[in-house]
Amino acid sequence: MAVQQMKKIHLCAWKSSRGNILEMLQRRGIVQIASLKEDGYFERVDADALRSRYEKKASDTEKVLEFLNSRVPEKKSLFASLEGKKEISGEEYRRAAAREPELLSRVEALLEAEQELEQIRVEKLRLSAEGESLWPWMNLDIPLAGDGTRTTAVLIGTLPGQRTRDEVISLLKAEDPALDCFEAEVLGSASGQTCLCILCFRKEKEALEGALRKLGFAKPAVTSALAPAAYAEELEKEKKKLEEREEKIGKRLEELAGQREQLRFLSDYYTMQAGRYREMSRLLQSAHVFFLSGYVPADQAGKLKADLEDAFPCGVELEDPGAEEEVPVLLKNNGFAKPTESVVESYGLPGRGEIDPTAVMAFFYYFFFGMMLSDAGYGIVMTVGCLLARKKFPHMEEGLRRMLTMFLYCGISTTIWGILFGGYFGDVIPIAAETFFHREVTVPALWFAPLDDPMRLLLFSLLFGLLHLFAGLAVKAYLLLRERKYMDCVCEVGFWYMLLTGLILMLLPSKIFASMAGISLEFPAWLNLLAQILAAAGAAGIVLMAGRKRKNFGIRLALGAYELYGVTSWLSDLLSYSRLLALGIATGVIASVINTMAAMAGGGIPGAVVFTVVFLAGHTLNLAINLLGAYVHTNRLQYVEFFGKFYEGNGKPFRPFSAKSNKYFDVKEEN
Repeated sequence: MAVQQMKKIHLCAWKSSRGNILEMLQRRGIVQIASLKEDGYFERVDADALRSRYEKKASDTEKVLEFLNSRVPEKKSLFASLEGKKEISGEEYRRAAAREPELLSRVEALLEAEQELEQIRVEKLRLSAEGESLWPWMNLDIPLAGDGTRTTAVLIGTLPGQRTRDEVISLLKAEDPALDCFEAEVLGSASGQTCLCILCFRKEKEALEGALRKLGFAKPAVTSALAPAAYAEELEKEKKKLEEREEKIGKRLEELAGQREQLRFLSDYYTMQAGRYREMSRLLQSAHVFFLSGYVPADQAGKLKADLEDAFPCGVELEDPGAEEEVPVLLKNNGFAKPTESVVESYGLPGRGEIDPTAVMAFFYYFFFGMMLSDAGYGIVMTVGCLLARKKFPHMEEGLRRMLTMFLYCGISTTIWGILFGGYFGDVIPIAAETFFHREVTVPALWFAPLDDPMRLLLFSLLFGLLHLFAGLAVKAYLLLRERKYMDCVCEVGFWYMLLTGLILMLLPSKIFASMAGISLEFPAWLNLLAQILAAAGAAGIVLMAGRKRKNFGIRLALGAYELYGVTSWLSDLLSYSRLLALGIATGVIASVINTMAAMAGGGIPGAVVFTVVFLAGHTLNLAINLLGAYVHTNRLQYVEFFGKFYEGNGKPFRPFSAKSNKYFDVKEEN
């Protein structure tokens, strides 16, 4: 239960060493570089242009990889996301980095191929559209762009609506009775239009066009010096040429797909370069030297200083941060608590004067998670699954590994609670024994079965919740005592302990508790008196001392009364732990229903097949739903009920300059 101590690091070195020093710091990944203000002598390094250039190159490389994956899909296993990044040595990194110009030329070639394929796609769409627009004109044996002869004119186009030849002639004569010498042919219809070819003397062309315009005549969208059928053949030839070009490019892509790993390295290489120039913008420099300042974990600061001074001509100084300085926070816990650090980080890291609550929270987290899921079968599946995943994929991402480790411990807790409650995939053992072997087999609970005695589980849920809340209050007392605020500890913690303890002791021998628990308790008179004294003294202390910093006695009493009203929030917090009962019961009930449904087909081979299918599908779904429920509600109990008693979590995370932003490779650190 600790926050990693930090040291401030200051470095001054020749500008000629700047790139190599930043590369070393990036590989180590243990220094958070701070932004420095210009002081008149040192000026800020302007590296934004170079950073943008490398970010653009990284973006182009990622775009190329996505393009390759879309055209030549890569075969991946179902669990590829668990494999993590590939490790390469520093020597392998340098050899691959030396090939950057060659790899960049391949990226550019792939970008050109992508553009060419896009042009081919657009051109094929255009040809297809033109080909489709030709279908109504396929009966025409003259070019769509034809104009007739010296003495005759040809008008080719469409009229709106479905028209016959006689209707077209009648409409034209109605528009212009002088029209007499022309011939019309209906070629077909499409999209509510009639396709026409009209032949007339050239001297009557103008009058005929005028009449047609009044009727909504429009020329074809596609014109050609070839007849429609011949033009359609030309379009098909062009499409085949485009398909041949597309196939040729596809073969090139298949060849380049074998270099996908090299392109992935290039993407990470550019990402690392961009990261260096991003951090370089935080530095100060003069004509010949540069200055760097930041934070480093105290237990690694000495070695880093020695390594820097051995490798480069530079000066490195270490110092403790100031008392009022806002230092970045890095958590440090043992193997049991470390997996739950992500839960604390999601809420907020400890600020100045706070402690890391991970170690205390971890015990309750595993405890409550297992109690909510509370089935030994599900716990064993979780435990074995997490163990196998950790062993099978040793290089998985650190965050994912911690998450799996957390669920591993949650699985162990679930198994223990399942044994205590007698839940093994619900009641599958007695149901299977009765269905297939016609025998009565029971697996007794080591403690008690919640389905048989839910009120008992509710009482223990509230008891565990009370211990959780009291633990949060105890942490608050520790913080106040550590800061030597003894009066605050008595007023803000001691009086609450007295009030709550007194109220609990008064409740236990009451009829309300007897009706809930089914047992009647009788305390001796002195204990009942002590409970009343504790409750009264605690309440009086809260009323009189909660507003102790106010001089006005009336305001002090008002603030004290309001603080005492907060006892209702304690009741609300305590009742929140009834979710331990609700989720624990839900898991068992749903599991029992699934087992009953699975056994409805009876015994024999068909029944065994049905039983297996329903069992696997039903319990997989039940595990998934209740696993999510246990995760969400366990987090809520920590965030709202537990942290609400002592924790604010307004610290800023430690974000070291590192290569963790890489997507594909981890470069092994070398001394």
